[in-house]
Parts: sequence; structure tokens; C-alpha cells
Amino acid sequence: MKHLLSTADLDAATATEILDIATEMANVSGREIKKLPTLRGRTVVNLFYEDSTRTRISFEAAAKRLSADVINFSAKGSSVEKGESLKDTAWTLQAMGADAVVIRHPASGAPHRLANWVTGSVLNAGDGTHEHPTQALLDAYTIRSRMGRIDGLHVAIVGDVLHSRVARSNVLLLNTLGAKVTLVGPPTLVPTDLNASVQVAYDLDAVLPQADVVMMLRVQKERMTDSYFPSAREYSRRYGLDGARLRRMPAHAIVMHPGPMNRGMEITPEVADSPRSTIVEQVTNGVSVRMACLYLLLGGAR
Repeated sequence: MKHLLSTADLDAATATEILDIATEMANVSGREIKKLPTLRGRTVVNLFYEDSTRTRISFEAAAKRLSADVINFSAKGSSVEKGESLKDTAWTLQAMGADAVVIRHPASGAPHRLANWVTGSVLNAGDGTHEHPTQALLDAYTIRSRMGRIDGLHVAIVGDVLHSRVARSNVLLLNTLGAKVTLVGPPTLVPTDLNASVQVAYDLDAVLPQADVVMMLRVQKERMTDSYFPSAREYSRRYGLDGARLRRMPAHAIVMHPGPMNRGMEITPEVADSPRSTIVEQVTNGVSVRMACLYLLLGGAR
């Protein structure tokens, strides 16, 4: 494995290997000394053209726990704002000897372009409305940790699927790992061309009793240019997960959210803070999964 650009590039064996390595990394994170010497002498660059404190800190923690040197490059206030292109930046990173570049970019496909311009590994930390593969991997890891398996489970992904790179990556990965996926939301926010094996539904209450996992998506107001639903109140009434809807779910079912949450809109505090919620675990698991990805790309290359 040279790059991690899309979950479509992962077969079931490779995805499972990442999840298995992440389990070992989680054990390391539970120790008093949380560091491994695996990537000592390697340089990992976090190249973020969009703000994302959680994802950047997660990747930074993962690289540092593997003893890599970390350089954080924020596009704001940098030469990028003065007109430097992605290709120019790639050459700069190449000259600095970057072994891996973690990139988040508002343009879909930017990580794929970057992979052609640098000799190091490229990890996609979110590109436009395209993909966010490590989020899907940490979600899969969280599901497997809580439920014991992924194969055969029914996962409902609810909300703003149209603008969600998390949803796209999850659909691809969960299908690969044998889960059944149903996309739920207003017709204006659920594309029907994602994957032939995915079901689409517009009635959340009808789907909940059959779902093992309910993954709520943030309503991405910053990516919306039109009115996709009448009002926040109307959206919450039809597609928000509250206590009453939680009780419609099977007793074993879990609730997920990639964060950050719009509390009170797509999910109520009662649900977000309940024992059925895995939201805090997802953040913790993100470091272990990203450690596993960096290890496979840079340390345990096959």
C-alpha cells in the first residue's frame, strides 16, 4: 500500500488488516508510555487547506506516538494565500523530504493530484465532497469494537449525504466489509447514484427498528448554496435523532456521529450523551486507526 486516497482502493483483506493493526495500536495507547519507535526518522506533513482541528490533532497524535517528526502546514496565512499552487507546494514538501503528506483540501481529487507529484505516501484527510477514508476506517473500527463484527449488520446513514465525504467513504468500506447500508434523508440531500447495493429511504422512523447502527451526519450549512429543506426546525422534526426515536431502535443498536455535532438539530444532547452513543469512542479510535494507516504506509510496507 503506497497511498490512502479512497476506501474504494481497499479490499476486505486490507481493510481488515488496518482494523487489526489499529487494535494493537489501541493497546499501546493504553500503556503508561504511549510511544513506539516505528517511524523514528520519518517526517509526516499535515497539509491542511481547510480548518479541521480534530482531524489534524488526531493525525498529529498518531504520527508522534509512532515517533515520527511532524510538520503542520496551514494554508491560511501561508504562501498559498499569495497564489502558490498545490504543485508548487508539493515540490516544496518534496525538497523537505516528506515521507508522508496528510492532506485536507476543499477540491475533490486534490490528494490524487498530489500523489503524482511527491514520492512519499499521501493520505486523504478529506477532499471536497468526495471522500474521507480514515473517518470511515475509524467508524468501521468502532462498529466492530462495539458489535463484534461488521459483516451482516444493517447500517443507516442519516442526513446530509449529498455533501458528505464521510458518507461516501463509509458506503464503499461498509459494502466491502459485508454490511447492508441504507441512506436516509430528505430527497434533496440523498443522491441515488452512490452505489447500486445501497438502499435509499426518506422515512427515518420506518428504518430505525431494523438498524443495528445509526450514523447521524452533520448538516453542512457551509457547503449549501440553496435551500435543501424548509427550516432547521422542520429538518429536526423529520430527521433528527431524539430520545423517542432512540427508543424505536433495537436494544443492541448504537448511535454514531463523525462530529462536530449540531446539537439539537440532527441529534439531541440526550442521545449524544447516552450509553448507546459511540461519539467519544470514535475520537479515541481515530488516533489508533490513523496510527495503523501510517504504520502500514511507512513502517510495515509489504
